Amino acid sequence: MLELRGITKEYPGVRALDNVSVQFHEGEIHALLGENGAGKSTAIKIISGIRQPDAGELSYNGKLLKLHSFRDALKKGISIVNQEIQVIPDSSVAENIMLDKMITVGKTGIVKWKAINTVARKYMDMVGLNLPPQTVIRDLSAAQKQLVQIAKALASEAKILLLDEPTSSITEHEAETLFSLLRGLKEQGVIIIFVSHKLEEVFALCDKITVLRDGQWIGTKSIDEVDTRLLIKMMIGRAAEDESYGVLNVNDDVTVLEAKHLYKKGKVHDVSFTLREGEILGFYGLVGAGRTETARLLIGEDTLTGGEIYIRGEKASIKSVADSLYRYNMGYITENRKEEGLLLDATVKTNITITIWNKIVHKIFQAISPSQETAQAQKMIDTLAIKVTGGNQITNDLSGGNQQKVSISKWLAAGCGILIIDEPTVGVDVGAKEYIHSLIWDLADKEKKSIILISSDMPEMIKLASRILVFKDKQIAGEITTSSHTTTKHYENISKEIGHYLA
Repeated sequence: MLELRGITKEYPGVRALDNVSVQFHEGEIHALLGENGAGKSTAIKIISGIRQPDAGELSYNGKLLKLHSFRDALKKGISIVNQEIQVIPDSSVAENIMLDKMITVGKTGIVKWKAINTVARKYMDMVGLNLPPQTVIRDLSAAQKQLVQIAKALASEAKILLLDEPTSSITEHEAETLFSLLRGLKEQGVIIIFVSHKLEEVFALCDKITVLRDGQWIGTKSIDEVDTRLLIKMMIGRAAEDESYGVLNVNDDVTVLEAKHLYKKGKVHDVSFTLREGEILGFYGLVGAGRTETARLLIGEDTLTGGEIYIRGEKASIKSVADSLYRYNMGYITENRKEEGLLLDATVKTNITITIWNKIVHKIFQAISPSQETAQAQKMIDTLAIKVTGGNQITNDLSGGNQQKVSISKWLAAGCGILIIDEPTVGVDVGAKEYIHSLIWDLADKEKKSIILISSDMPEMIKLASRILVFKDKQIAGEITTSSHTTTKHYENISKEIGHYLA
């Protein structure tokens, strides 16, 4: 048994954990739940030795557990899959998986690469990562990098396995593979602590739940003692709303974007579609199926080998993200906010206004207007209810959910008419998820923005999208027209249609 007793941790201006006590038992999958900023990630960091508590103690099987670093935790059989992707981009998949377990020839230090690749392949197969072990990490999608992190944790053969939003970037199919692995580890007596904002996963997988709110322990219960409504109320202190938004009034007469036979070797093959004014068009599929790859071609992040893009009937020449934004008023909210979406060491104000610096720069002095920058940033902070001490707070100090809001806000500030939103609710809590869903809907419904929504969250996709394009093997396998009346029967029917195209 792993036990936390009276754990307290403070950061400047906030008490992240306040006298938290909880027990985690062998052969159990124990969910740690709460809104962003509730203290979950801090608890995970303390258990894994990344942070040390200001008060309280940890024990394992009745013995005091003192961890001064993550290396200490590894030696004690504790491993972690982080919410945020932490890989070495210029190394291979195998090197990342085997980083702390490199196989050498005796004590010579000469690396046995064949053996390393063979062992790494075993864990890659476990998580369904169908790539050569020598593949360089930099070339992978965010979802594939997440699978590498999971494979690395499995390779450590830990006695205590911590998973912080492990399915945040992967599809349902890949999540089921992971869940099967976790159930097997549970049978072997591994203590599994599982952090997720996807409550359907918690009910499908976990034996117990512990809820934190504002750094405090709210309760620990067996999974059969709670339902979704009670769980949400424990997490946010009130009941959640989950009503249908109605039906989008899409302007079928105005095509704002048309893609014709888009092609890039190894990325997408003959992808064609239209996006209409006021529409939410869904891209759904497994990792590497071509969803994000298509988005990157649309915004000029990758170069087309073949095909054409039309914006409001005019053929577009998009050579860069700057072209996409400034010439065609099209923005892209990336799935990978840490590496691509945010300047983590910069202020919240800088991150929000970076897309509109050209609009608030003084024409003579070529300097950004501080008053306009502050006003625009505060407007977005208020609009998205971003929890910050102020616009000058460093972005890296925010919780994952609030970082996601900052990532979204910079494109809203730019006033883009076309928005490509890639995994908008990755790593955000129930309350923030509700808010982001409502925001996306209002952008299409009230402001007549045209939105391409890329999501691995099937309920999210069915709830929001007017049409769903199902991607498979780098191309569009089928198209499904939905309604927003997300009844159980409707959801099941759409799920079956999607499954048919993915089969």
